[in-house]
Parts: sequence; C-alpha cells; structure tokens
Amino acid sequence: MAVNSHRQFLDFEQPIKELYEQIEENKRLAAKNSKVDYNSIISQLEENVLVKRKEITEHLTPWQKVQLSRHPDRPYTMEYIDKMCTNFVELHGDRNVRDDKAMIGGFAQIDGVTIMIIGQQKGVNTKMRQMRNFGMANPEGYRKALRLMRLAEKFNKPVLTLIDTPGAYAGLEAEERGQGEAIARNIYEMIRLKVPVICVIIGEGASGGALGIGVGDKVLMMENTWYSVISPESCSSILWRSWDKKEMAAEQLRLTADNMLNFGLVDGIIPEPLGGTHWNYDEAATKLKNYVMPLFKELEQISPEVRINQRIEKFGKMGHWEELRT
Repeated sequence: MAVNSHRQFLDFEQPIKELYEQIEENKRLAAKNSKVDYNSIISQLEENVLVKRKEITEHLTPWQKVQLSRHPDRPYTMEYIDKMCTNFVELHGDRNVRDDKAMIGGFAQIDGVTIMIIGQQKGVNTKMRQMRNFGMANPEGYRKALRLMRLAEKFNKPVLTLIDTPGAYAGLEAEERGQGEAIARNIYEMIRLKVPVICVIIGEGASGGALGIGVGDKVLMMENTWYSVISPESCSSILWRSWDKKEMAAEQLRLTADNMLNFGLVDGIIPEPLGGTHWNYDEAATKLKNYVMPLFKELEQISPEVRINQRIEKFGKMGHWEELRT
C-alpha cells in the first residue's frame, strides 16, 4: 500500500489519517535503524487501514456521502476516460458560441467497442477548476453535448454520459444565452436518440445540470454519489435560512443512491472501491466499465423504436400524482 503524503482526508476519515501517520512514522524509524524489523508493524497498520475504511463506508450518513461525492481526490470524467478508454479523440465546440471547458466529450474505445463518451469535468487544482468553471456548464456546453450525441447517432455509436456537477451555471450571461432552453432541448432530444444511451452519476448530480445529459435507457449511480433537484446547502438555506441544517436537509432529500433506486429514479448502483473511488482510480474505472459494457450489449439487441418507447415510458412513470375529476 503506497502512502500518498498529499492525500486529503475528510472529517470522518481522520481515524484513517492517524493510521497513515503511524505508517509514515514507522517507515522513518525503519530507515534510521536497519537492525529493527518494522515490516510486521507496518503490515499490521496497513491491514488496519483496510478494516477502518470498511467500517467507515458501512455507516455513512447521507451528508457524509455528499461529502464523499465532492472529495477533492475523487476521480473526475477525465480520470475515468484515461483508465477505461483507448483512442479517445476529444471534440470541441457547439458550432455557435464557443467551446465550454466544463463539458468534455468525444469518440473513444472501450474493450474495442467505439462509443461516444460525454461528461462534466471539474478540474484538479484551483487554476483548472476556474477554467472548467467547477463543472458547471454554460448553454454552449449542453449544446456541444447534444451535437456530439447527434454525431454518435449518425454513425450508430452508443453514448455514455458521466455526470458530476453542482448544477448548470446560473450566471446572467448563461441565462441570456438560453440555459433553460438548452437543458430542455437536451432532455427532449435524448429521449428520441436512436442509439443506446447510458448515464452514470460519478459524483454530484444536481438539478438541471445533471438532467441536461442525464436521460438514457439506463441511469446509474456510483455508490457514494447523490442525485437531487437541489443541494443540501441550498435546501437548508431556503427552509431554515441557514446552511447549518445541511445534514438534516441531506437526510430529508433522500438523495443517496439507495433511495434513488428505491424510488425507481435510477436503474442500478455501481459499487465503489472500499472507502470510495478516491482510494483506487483503476478499480473504480474497472467496476464502472464492467457494469456498463454488458448493458450496452443488451441494449443493442433491442430495436431503436422499442428503446425509444421504453425510454419515454420509463421517464413518464416517474413521480407521484393524482388526477382530480370535476
């Protein structure tokens, strides 16, 4: 087990951090004193790390899962592309305004199968986060995504979208360029795509920002992600005029993967590496790939007309309502 000195830990991960510090200390002692064998102590501590990661993962609250979905070390879309895909060719621009860096996409191959992969990218440091607008796409980002989906349809290639956004960008200039219309257009067009579409929430799945690339034959969630019309902080600020109730809001919103599956809003949950995807990028990408590729094969056996009708029926049944007769 390699110890990353730059690894970041959340509040509830502090017991793991303490074990890592003990491992580092024993390694320093081993380097100073070769006569004493520290290997067994280090091995035991590394086993304790795995046990502690398992314990923490099994008892996460909804708010802690929200925190995990935002973990600074969590892999973003580009990490999944790097680990899962070969021959990725990124395509740029919406052919109208500009290239939105918060939305990336292009053709790639997974196990020899050519797909169109599209996703939101947050950025791995301050400069990159600013360039990527923290994963909040402008209208041109959603229009670029739609252009790439239509391109995939033209060449009869399946579409995989990776969702990780705190929401669509809500700035004045985004509204001026038609943010609401762009998202609504994507929802309308994705329902009608003739190729298989699988959507995976790999981090945050917030509001219309997620829905803009979130309509597919199968909608999946990674284990420690969330999917909701509003973030816990914003919900808390509306209901209680303060962010202090965000933990309660996360509980009441029922935004975790298990709740979304029970509500019938998603079709499956992809397990994460022990403790979360930030612990092992390779394993996380392998789990995602092994989950979605068999689904693509199943969907390809269904005619486009049937797939579209199933999509319409699936999203049409979501929610609860009553009809009042007068």
